[in-house]
Amino acid sequence: MAVVVHEGIFPTHPTFKAWVMGTGTGMQVNSLDHVALWVDDRDAVADFAGEHLGMHVIDRTDAFTLVGADARRGKLTLFAAEGPREQGVLSEIAIRVPAGTDALPSAPAGVPLVAVRSEGEPYDLDHVTFRVPDPEGAFSELATLGFRVEGGRLRAGEAYVDLERGQPAETERPILNHLGLLVDSTEDHIAEARRRGLDIDNIVDAANTYALFVWGPSGIKLEYVEHKPTFSLV
Repeated sequence: MAVVVHEGIFPTHPTFKAWVMGTGTGMQVNSLDHVALWVDDRDAVADFAGEHLGMHVIDRTDAFTLVGADARRGKLTLFAAEGPREQGVLSEIAIRVPAGTDALPSAPAGVPLVAVRSEGEPYDLDHVTFRVPDPEGAFSELATLGFRVEGGRLRAGEAYVDLERGQPAETERPILNHLGLLVDSTEDHIAEARRRGLDIDNIVDAANTYALFVWGPSGIKLEYVEHKPTFSLV
């Protein structure tokens, strides 16, 4: 089960109020844009998402396949990689499905997909759960990186990031590449990350997106991505 963080790890007022309302310091996440994965059979994963999760291939290149129900909602980015891959810190990726949907079989390539029957927008990301040795510490750090704190969970738009206690084995072949977070201004996040001295992995100015990659707790890489006006995938 995902950890429900107790109030003892929250900072005292008024810092706590700032966490609840959002950081307000240049890092503000609008939504959970995508989960990027290393997989050894991206076509099989894409076919599975199409058959069981109402998704389709939005874009496919030599390096990756982008899968989702809509390009402007939660997606899976599947990067081609040698297998087998190991779960590492990634525990599960939950996709919302309509009530009455059949049980979800195991996904190929070790991708930990689960279905959540909900009245919310179907075939969108509901939550991502990470297995970390110190959930309270990871929660505290992530709560300063643009997420909203709501009911003991970390919220990104209509989706959540949950944390469970565990000791993931070290691996050189993790299935998780990064967690993509949609923001209004990547430039603002770059400035804030530099001001704080965060561990910046990369900055990528692509045709349709502008992104900052930052290392978060327990080796979880976060991408703050801005969709440019040219962003027109469907």
